[in-house]
Formats: sequence, C-alpha cells, structure tokens
Amino acid sequence: METFTYYPGCTLRTKAKDLDKYARLSAEVLGIALEEPSDWQCCGGAYTTAKDEIATKLSAVRTLIAAKEADRPLITVCSACHNVIKQTNYDISNDEDMASKVKNYLGLEEPYCGETTVYHYLEMLRDVVGFDELAKKVVNPLTGRKIAAYYGCLLLRPSKALAMDDPENPTIIEDFIKAVGGTPVIYSQRNECCGGYIALEDKSQAHKRSSAVIKSAEDQGAEMIITACPLCMYNLRRNSGSDLPVYYFTELLAEALGVKGESNE
Repeated sequence: METFTYYPGCTLRTKAKDLDKYARLSAEVLGIALEEPSDWQCCGGAYTTAKDEIATKLSAVRTLIAAKEADRPLITVCSACHNVIKQTNYDISNDEDMASKVKNYLGLEEPYCGETTVYHYLEMLRDVVGFDELAKKVVNPLTGRKIAAYYGCLLLRPSKALAMDDPENPTIIEDFIKAVGGTPVIYSQRNECCGGYIALEDKSQAHKRSSAVIKSAEDQGAEMIITACPLCMYNLRRNSGSDLPVYYFTELLAEALGVKGESNE
C-alpha cells in the first residue's frame, strides 16, 4: 500500500463532505493510504501572485514541509486547494528569495525549496494507480452513462505550475470516465470559467457563465456533469437554473468501485 500525505482543506469538512468521503473510501479499495498532517490550516482558497506577499502562503508551505518530513508525496482533491499548494510549491522551487523569506518567517534551520511532489487525486489515479488498473477494479461499470467532465479554471491553470494536462484540450477526466465505464461527452465550455468567483458581486454574470457551461454540455447530450471543485459545484447547481445533475468525480469513482453506500465514520 502506498501512503500519501493528504490535505483535505476546509470546504471538505463542511459543504463538500462527499468529495472527501468518497475519495477516502475509494483510496482504500485502490491500495492507497491517505494520512492527514497534524494541525493543518486553511490554504487560503486563492493564490496571491504578489512576490512580496509571503504570509498568506505559509499555511501551504507548512503542509508541504509536513509531507517532506514524512517522506511522502502530498495529495489533494479540491481544485482550489490543489491550485494554491501546487503554485506555492512551484514558485518556492524557482525563487530563492521566496524560499529564504519563508525560511526566516518560519524559523527553519534549512530552507524548503519545493522538494515535495504534489499530486491531485486525479493525477494519482492516472500516474500512480493507472487508469488501466483502475478499470480492472470496477465492479459497477457506468455503462451507457453520458458524462461531461468540467475542469473549470483552477485545475489546469496556470499550466506551467499545475502541469496536470493540456489546458486547452485536457483528457484526464475523460480518461477517468472511460476507466469507470462511462461515455465522456466533449463540449466547448468544459475548461471555461463558471463565474464562481464573481457570484457574490455579480450574480447575473455568474448565472450567465454557469448557464453557458450547462447548456454546452446538454447540447452535446450529457446526462450529468462531474467536477473536482466545490465552488464550481455550488455555482453550476445554484446559479445555472438547470436541473442537469452535477456530481463530484469521487462520487462516481466510489459507485464504480462498489463503495458508495459505505460510511467512513
């Protein structure tokens, strides 16, 4: 069994419990152990690009250091958390001044310079387990279900730092859908913004963006949408005005592996 340091993030403790629950249950079936670092803190939810802004990045650095000290890769499942932690790791590994400032802020004996490998859960399925091996463990294939992958903004961009997939023509979630027996639906809005970050300030624009995503998927015959982002989930469900079902990808994974009805408590 391979062990990862697992950073769940705040929203997976509140509104996105299903994203977390089914990630954990599925990992057990796949031979992956997920261990949380002690006393982890909120990642901040958005990455601050200002070079002189260090304090807001420290919680992400602490999590990265915890994984380094445990000699394990770090895994995340929330798109926003992954974006913040992966960008922090990328920047600190390419900026000696940032690494030096973080060392001073945290009182480290040696600077942290991006040594931890960071995976999104989807990358773990692709690169560690392998989609072919995942397919062998499926007991309830999602045969005949037309499923639209929704990437949104945070999972793929900035592409140089995230380095998960082609930001313009990604395939990782479609390949996941195939592995669990479903039929992926390709549509033009799958990696466009849902308007989540403007939902409070301008609901009409958030509605316009999320409706465009839903309509694009529906026009191509999608019966459901899956995502890894709690903010996208909220916006597509609450602000689009559509009844098209939206699920976390981990829910379908757990269903295909036969553990969706189980409890992790």
